[in-house]
Amino acid sequence: MRLKEWTKEEQEPLIQFLTSSVWPYHVNTHPGKELIEKAIEEGGYESDDVKTFWAENDEGEKIGMVQLYDLQDEIPIFDLRIAEKYREKGYGFQTLKLIAEYVFNLENPKIRLEGHTRQDNIAMRKTFERVGFVKEAHFRKAWYVPKENEYFDAITYGMTREDYYSGEKTPLCWDDKKPKRKAPAINWDFATSFESERLLIRIPEIKDADAVYEATVRSAKSLKQFMAWAQNEPVREDVKENLREANANFLARKELRMHLFIKETGEFIGSSGLHNINWDIPKYEIGYWIDDRFEGNGYITEATNRITQFAFEELAAKRVELRCDRDNVRSRAVAERTGYELEGILKNDSLDAAGLTLRDTCIYAKISETTFSH
Repeated sequence: MRLKEWTKEEQEPLIQFLTSSVWPYHVNTHPGKELIEKAIEEGGYESDDVKTFWAENDEGEKIGMVQLYDLQDEIPIFDLRIAEKYREKGYGFQTLKLIAEYVFNLENPKIRLEGHTRQDNIAMRKTFERVGFVKEAHFRKAWYVPKENEYFDAITYGMTREDYYSGEKTPLCWDDKKPKRKAPAINWDFATSFESERLLIRIPEIKDADAVYEATVRSAKSLKQFMAWAQNEPVREDVKENLREANANFLARKELRMHLFIKETGEFIGSSGLHNINWDIPKYEIGYWIDDRFEGNGYITEATNRITQFAFEELAAKRVELRCDRDNVRSRAVAERTGYELEGILKNDSLDAAGLTLRDTCIYAKISETTFSH
């Protein structure tokens, strides 16, 4: 699926699309050619404030269209239409996800995205909810349909920028008399790369695939001991797919995996990042691995310090955890060198990397009052 921007040169295909289907949950269920032409002429489909997109499936078929309104504002609104022959095939869900991705990655950041539908449009309401939108309003007798001369209830759904990046829904507090916890002040537009004294630390990219593959092959024996993902022999294509997913998760603020490179040479040396994120606190768990060739040079200690600093200073962290196997001496040494405090050892807490025997887990942490080691 993809969104492809509509242009005025495609006026006839747009008219054909809109007049060849019935739109039962829109005010105008059977739009006529003259009305569409007038709307196009007046900028109703393309202007500084409005953009129209085709929704195309993997075969290049135009299965739907999207209009985005109020794009100069911080709170755009959308209208989504799926052609009759493509309804009930999951295209609405896929298209709405693409709309949210487009809006929340615009250069001028948007606070929220909203859409409206009739109360009885159950399919659209389920689509909103599946994508992560929250029902925010119910207007009684607010949707007038001239052809039926009848008023219907209207429903408003919204998605905030924070919910989009966290991948979670923030429940709406309908009883607004109760005190509401203030949301943490997170900078959602944080950088995708930064540096330490010797390292470049950045978001994973597909172009890293060969270097990551070679590093995991070289370091397979040591990685296998404590990394569940390293139990099978690396496959180059699987590495590429994993990087695509890691890049997408970073941009969606679900997991913040980061690759480590020596600034002086550009060599890939390993991976770190922030995982198991809870944006409500916010808290993070830091993890890492290194290519055997670069072990013993203090690179992981340096990366851990810098990423921890990033978590507290840029991501408003209240807590950062570092968890490792009780027998992972090197990982425990990193935690201690970087000033993490051992809060406890959970006995029989997890299985080993191979999933065969029970292991104890050490939990180290820093909280927001903790100072950094540099």
